[in-house]
Amino acid sequence: MNFVSVEFLLFFPVVLVLYWLLPFKYRWVLLLAASYIFYLYWNPWSLLLLFAMTVISYIAGKAIAPAKSEVQRRLWMFLTLVICLGCLVVFKYLGFLTENVTAILKLFGVPTHDIVVNIFLPIGISFYTFQALSYVIDVYRKEIEPERHFGYFTLYIAYFPQVVAGPIERSTNLLPQLLVSHERKTADMITGLQMILQGFFKKLVIADYLSTYVDVVYETPHQAGGPAIVLATIFFAFQIYCDFSGYSDIAVGTARMMGIQLMKNFDNPYSATSIQEFWRRWHISLTSWFTDYIYIPLGGSRRGIVRRCINVMIVFLFSGIWHGASWTFIIWGGIHGVYLVAGILWRSLRGEDTQKNTKGIRRAFHCICTFALVCFAWIFFRAKSLEDIGVLLGNLRSGWSVNGLSSTLTIMQFNALDVIRMVMMFACLPLLSRLSQRPVSGLDDGCVLQDDIHTALIVFEMILMKRIR
Repeated sequence: MNFVSVEFLLFFPVVLVLYWLLPFKYRWVLLLAASYIFYLYWNPWSLLLLFAMTVISYIAGKAIAPAKSEVQRRLWMFLTLVICLGCLVVFKYLGFLTENVTAILKLFGVPTHDIVVNIFLPIGISFYTFQALSYVIDVYRKEIEPERHFGYFTLYIAYFPQVVAGPIERSTNLLPQLLVSHERKTADMITGLQMILQGFFKKLVIADYLSTYVDVVYETPHQAGGPAIVLATIFFAFQIYCDFSGYSDIAVGTARMMGIQLMKNFDNPYSATSIQEFWRRWHISLTSWFTDYIYIPLGGSRRGIVRRCINVMIVFLFSGIWHGASWTFIIWGGIHGVYLVAGILWRSLRGEDTQKNTKGIRRAFHCICTFALVCFAWIFFRAKSLEDIGVLLGNLRSGWSVNGLSSTLTIMQFNALDVIRMVMMFACLPLLSRLSQRPVSGLDDGCVLQDDIHTALIVFEMILMKRIR
């Protein structure tokens, strides 16, 4: 079931009404049933994998906590890591690994046949796998007590607002909220509705609109010149932000209307003045997960600058492969790793924080440079293959003439009205952010804020709907 589908618009109001009508002791049953129905809609077989991973992590947590021997504790944690990550590798990366092993064997002259592995990819597997692993690791570290109630733990892993697209919640935040009764508050209902509307607007009005122009270039890279590639890449930067953050907004808003606060996953990332700051603002739940469970255990920044740089590269190569089973994603992660390593070395040579107290024109310059670096990396993320990357990079130098610019607009079917739409859309992003951050102190203020967002949505939808259709 997709957040931006008619089915969800019918599904969620029913769940919400029943949630507030039922006594507290039955709410977890409703939410668990709703979560499994929500997930079942994608693929019935993938539900078995979700349940199996839930059982494994639940048993591991209960076994680790009372174990007196450190060997037993480590054995249970290692077993959980192997099983959960093994499932992730099989269902998400087996085809990629098989393809590359076959290519390497052929490179060395070993006779082999092409092996095609087609295994369905369970939706949300990258998210709930990390969520289950973080719980087991936290129990092993004695940072939390294991959850004894299997029903509540199952709900924590499968909670439908965030099981498909995050944020990746920690048990220390979500589980305690599931265990206590919540009162229905007008402020929560209004704030949640605002977040949902904002998410729908980002996804349906902005992301889907921009995708039409991005696809023209990236589906046929041989026909694109430099201006088209630059323009499409900038559009993609906003498309992927509005797509991903839009889903996160809907997830956060949906949970908020039930009195549950999920963590913030995006914080105006394109206003960052450095790549380091960008990653503190982009996909925050994933960044914090990699920091806590990979970067710090590797030694973090405690073992000298060389080891720190190596740790950063390892983390971002993992981040790349997490996003998808392709060399294009791995290279994208590696590029961001190189950016961060360069920043670390530069600050080490300067002996100061180069991003401290950046204001005015200097800050704007840093923002533009950071955005340019991020956009360059997006080329590798969006390209369909390594061959397409070579074509896109090679074509970046061509088409920078009056005729080239004119042909770019023709190829992308871009006219004056589209320019107006683009300007209004980009102006809308900070507007939506400011509206969602205004406090809801009472019913009257909330109603005014709701009217503001509702009016903005109607206006921009009227402007863009013709093109979207």
